[in-house]
Amino acid sequence: MAVSIDRVYQRVLTLANKEQRGYIPPQEFNLLANHAQMEIFEQYFYDVKQLGRIQGNNDEYSDPLQILDEKISIFEREQDALWIQNNMSAIGFSGSFTATGANGRTIPKEIYRIGTLSIDNNQVEILNSKDFNAAAKSPLTKATPSRPLANIVGDTLFVDTGGGANFSLTVSNPTQVFLNSNWNWSIRYVAAPKKAEWAYVVINDKPLYNDNIAVDFELHPSEEVELVNKILKLAGVNLKAAEVVQVGQALEQTQIQQEKQ
Repeated sequence: MAVSIDRVYQRVLTLANKEQRGYIPPQEFNLLANHAQMEIFEQYFYDVKQLGRIQGNNDEYSDPLQILDEKISIFEREQDALWIQNNMSAIGFSGSFTATGANGRTIPKEIYRIGTLSIDNNQVEILNSKDFNAAAKSPLTKATPSRPLANIVGDTLFVDTGGGANFSLTVSNPTQVFLNSNWNWSIRYVAAPKKAEWAYVVINDKPLYNDNIAVDFELHPSEEVELVNKILKLAGVNLKAAEVVQVGQALEQTQIQQEKQ
């Protein structure tokens, strides 16, 4: 399931009327295309929150929340301990972190949002920094092997199992973090969309589409029209063509009204 980047590019060029309003080079199109893809992708999570407040319907193909879940499911991944070991770089610390027994790993850029993190089939509760540090100070709330806690700081995921010195390592030996235990790790997350690219070769000073190295949009096929509309609107701003912006906005607004009916 994907959206052809070449088809989107050709439609954008046609709607922008390139002969009269200016040509959109592939390099510029790729920048606008990825901006539009991320804008659509990020909106999914806000829409899920909003639609979760209203009652759905029993129709198999038109429940809005189910439609969103289907679009997001394209990016859902589930990985095991081996993937974590190979892709999440281990880091250590030497007492500067408040929670004892907390081990850290840098989060790969592939991970856009973490859903569920588990250790030995025990779900890890991910807390903000304030709650995570406060929990470590109380015997009633501190982490245990059966109730592990985690905190994300920057691009680092810290996990506390209450293991104390058994799992707490120093910077001098960071490679052993997560590796000296027999924990059975698993992680579910939403991956970021791959960078789309209209790839080409230059023949007779003209860029010709190269399907062999091009990268299509990862979005659901139903997003093709939305991609065209958003890129067209962005291209109009870039070309300083108000009429192109207006066309993109009008098409986008028409689609929004259709979805709300």
